[in-house]
Amino acid sequence: MKKIINWLTGLLKDETGSPSSKRFVGIMCAIFLCITMYHNSFSTVDTAPSSDLVNAVALLAFGCLGLSSIDKFTKAKRDTTEATTKPE
Repeated sequence: MKKIINWLTGLLKDETGSPSSKRFVGIMCAIFLCITMYHNSFSTVDTAPSSDLVNAVALLAFGCLGLSSIDKFTKAKRDTTEATTKPE
Protein backbone atom coordinates (compact mmCIF):
# COMPACT_ATOMS: atom_id res chain seq x y z
CA MET A 1 0.00 0.00 0.00
CA LYS A 2 2.89 2.34 0.78
CA LYS A 3 4.29 1.79 -2.74
CA ILE A 4 0.98 2.77 -4.32
CA ILE A 5 0.71 5.94 -2.24
CA ASN A 6 4.30 6.90 -3.06
CA TRP A 7 3.63 6.29 -6.76
CA LEU A 8 0.48 8.43 -6.69
CA THR A 9 2.21 11.29 -4.89
CA GLY A 10 5.13 11.04 -7.31
CA LEU A 11 2.67 11.21 -10.20
CA LEU A 12 1.53 14.64 -9.07
CA LYS A 13 5.04 16.07 -8.56
CA ASP A 14 7.16 17.82 -11.15
CA GLU A 15 10.83 17.29 -11.90
CA THR A 16 11.98 19.28 -8.89
CA GLY A 17 9.79 17.29 -6.48
CA SER A 18 7.24 20.01 -5.79
CA PRO A 19 3.50 19.49 -6.42
CA SER A 20 2.48 20.36 -9.97
CA SER A 21 -0.88 22.01 -10.54
CA LYS A 22 -0.65 21.30 -14.28
CA ARG A 23 -0.42 17.57 -13.65
CA PHE A 24 -3.22 17.67 -11.09
CA VAL A 25 -5.57 19.57 -13.41
CA GLY A 26 -4.64 17.40 -16.40
CA ILE A 27 -5.20 14.14 -14.55
CA MET A 28 -8.47 15.34 -13.02
CA CYS A 29 -9.74 16.49 -16.44
CA ALA A 30 -8.85 13.13 -17.97
CA ILE A 31 -10.61 11.25 -15.15
CA PHE A 32 -13.75 13.38 -15.35
CA LEU A 33 -13.76 13.12 -19.14
CA CYS A 34 -13.64 9.31 -18.92
CA ILE A 35 -16.42 9.28 -16.32
CA THR A 36 -18.54 11.59 -18.47
CA MET A 37 -18.04 9.48 -21.57
CA TYR A 38 -18.89 6.30 -19.66
CA HIS A 39 -22.02 7.88 -18.20
CA ASN A 40 -22.96 9.34 -21.57
CA SER A 41 -22.84 5.91 -23.21
CA PHE A 42 -25.75 4.76 -21.02
CA SER A 43 -27.83 7.96 -21.02
CA THR A 44 -30.27 9.38 -23.51
CA VAL A 45 -29.29 11.98 -26.07
CA ASP A 46 -31.21 14.81 -24.39
CA THR A 47 -29.16 14.53 -21.16
CA ALA A 48 -25.79 14.36 -22.92
CA PRO A 49 -23.29 17.16 -22.26
CA SER A 50 -22.63 19.56 -25.09
CA SER A 51 -19.89 18.57 -27.48
CA ASP A 52 -18.21 21.96 -27.01
CA LEU A 53 -17.90 21.32 -23.27
CA VAL A 54 -16.44 17.86 -23.85
CA ASN A 55 -13.96 19.27 -26.38
CA ALA A 56 -12.93 22.03 -23.96
CA VAL A 57 -12.24 19.55 -21.15
CA ALA A 58 -10.32 17.29 -23.54
CA LEU A 59 -8.19 20.20 -24.76
CA LEU A 60 -7.55 21.32 -21.19
CA ALA A 61 -6.39 17.83 -20.21
CA PHE A 62 -4.22 17.54 -23.31
CA GLY A 63 -2.76 21.01 -22.78
CA CYS A 64 -1.95 20.54 -19.10
CA LEU A 65 -0.38 17.12 -19.53
CA GLY A 66 1.46 18.27 -22.65
CA LEU A 67 2.89 21.28 -20.86
CA SER A 68 4.16 19.14 -18.00
CA SER A 69 5.89 16.91 -20.58
CA ILE A 70 7.59 19.92 -22.13
CA ASP A 71 8.84 20.91 -18.66
CA LYS A 72 10.75 17.63 -18.44
CA PHE A 73 12.65 18.37 -21.64
CA THR A 74 13.45 21.96 -20.71
CA LYS A 75 14.71 20.86 -17.28
CA ALA A 76 16.97 18.24 -18.89
CA LYS A 77 18.36 20.88 -21.25
CA ARG A 78 18.88 23.32 -18.39
CA ASP A 79 20.67 20.64 -16.33
CA THR A 80 22.92 19.81 -19.29
CA THR A 81 23.76 23.46 -19.82
CA GLU A 82 24.56 23.97 -16.14
CA ALA A 83 26.76 20.86 -16.07
CA THR A 84 28.78 21.88 -19.13
CA THR A 85 29.42 25.51 -18.17
CA LYS A 86 32.48 26.32 -16.14
CA PRO A 87 32.03 28.03 -12.78
CA GLU A 88 33.78 31.38 -12.57
